[in-house]
Amino acid sequence: MRTIFLLCLSVGALVAADHTEVSLWGSGAPGSEGKTSKEVVEAPNQAHGYLKVTGVNNPSVTVYLPAADKATGAAMIVAPGGGHQFLNFDQEGTYVAEYLNSIGVAAFVLKYRLAKETGSTYKIEEHALADAQRAIRLVRSRAAEWGVNAGRVGIMGFSAGGEVAALASTRFDAGKSDAADAIERLSSRPDFDALIYPGIRAETYTIPAEMPVTFLLCADNDKGPSTALSVLYPKLKAAGVQTEVHVYATGGHGFGINPNTRSQSPAATSWWLRMGEWMGQIGVLKK
Repeated sequence: MRTIFLLCLSVGALVAADHTEVSLWGSGAPGSEGKTSKEVVEAPNQAHGYLKVTGVNNPSVTVYLPAADKATGAAMIVAPGGGHQFLNFDQEGTYVAEYLNSIGVAAFVLKYRLAKETGSTYKIEEHALADAQRAIRLVRSRAAEWGVNAGRVGIMGFSAGGEVAALASTRFDAGKSDAADAIERLSSRPDFDALIYPGIRAETYTIPAEMPVTFLLCADNDKGPSTALSVLYPKLKAAGVQTEVHVYATGGHGFGINPNTRSQSPAATSWWLRMGEWMGQIGVLKK
């Protein structure tokens, strides 16, 4: 079954073009005023083996909806990694969305603004976080249209995207009741979150009382994230946050979902099955 799934993903970079891309702010993102340069999308090549996105000034989500007979009502914002310099948009984005669709989850691949790209004026905790929060609110605002339960909206992220997801999961609000924009009146709190080899400094995070149920995963030989999770998990445990943790012996960094991988590491070939099982266990896959 996994082989069939990966064969389907082999056209994932092309599939992305067939899915609707929705701007997070119809009239332009706050903090991007005057930035009119177009984003750049590079196909996999000899320099890099992934679909690479740079120059994000108009943050958006690309919408992946499951077949109606599979849809559970659950939704997941997917934040690709790339060191805040680019987005690995297929291996940590569109391929992941295809898997989520296969288990009945609507997926929304996030293009967030890149704080460490050459010449960038953006900041992670200001603009990238705002993009993640807006994405959560946006999905809730269009829940009926997209067949989503507004109380089952999660976020996951890889590497730098894991930092974005971690920030969204610890710095949320109930919505701005007096906002002129109806979307801003909705909660930005995710109902669940998954941090996949997140690029975070866990010691700097304060765990809020309403931190969502959390899934953590990395490889032990990925030194930064494995150290971060060993610090983060006890903090979540102490705060009473229901958490599942997976640390694979090998796998390194950035394995994502890659149908062309030659690695036989379980981290690279089956990690997403553990996440799917977890989503079932926490009840978000119930129709």
